[in-house]
Amino acid sequence: MNTKTIRKGQTEKLALMALLTALVAVLSYFGGFVKIGSLASISLTLIPVVLGSALCGPLWGGWLGAVSGLVFFATPDAAFWFGMSIPGTIITVMIKGFMAGLCAGLVYNLLKNKNRYLAVLVAAVVAPVVNTGIFIGGCFVFFMDALRNGSAAEGMSIAAYLIVFFVGLNFVFELLANIILSPALLRILNIREKKN
Repeated sequence: MNTKTIRKGQTEKLALMALLTALVAVLSYFGGFVKIGSLASISLTLIPVVLGSALCGPLWGGWLGAVSGLVFFATPDAAFWFGMSIPGTIITVMIKGFMAGLCAGLVYNLLKNKNRYLAVLVAAVVAPVVNTGIFIGGCFVFFMDALRNGSAAEGMSIAAYLIVFFVGLNFVFELLANIILSPALLRILNIREKKN
């Protein structure tokens, strides 16, 4: 490969990552306004995170997940979590976003030579599993005392509310959205591959 081709590929990757970063920022910010109950919000942010992980690699996927976390701090939902623990919120949100993108990219790279559809599908499943798993871990580590002492929400304790709405509804929505859109992600990957 000559230097010009390498530079063109790097420029295309940077342009793609700039576009995906902007998309993640918009989806992260405005996704917080679509609510399930009074706390949980619906987010499509993991879709461009998985796409970036597959197209540009695990570290770029981690970057996109981290951008999602940074944007979260500017949303109205952040105040609720900051009220329980500022360091806990920062650590949980940043780690879950980064690790969701990183793990999706690692899984994609591991499987892409065997079966690209399977690689995209598994990466699309891994992202919300890691994201939600780390969120729940962060809740137990940083927020459980505040959650135990919290008032009831929607007729249930805060802890039960978090499990039902965040793990239940939010996780299921993110997982289904990623799985349903996996064929579209694969199509984008195939178009890019044919172009190169």
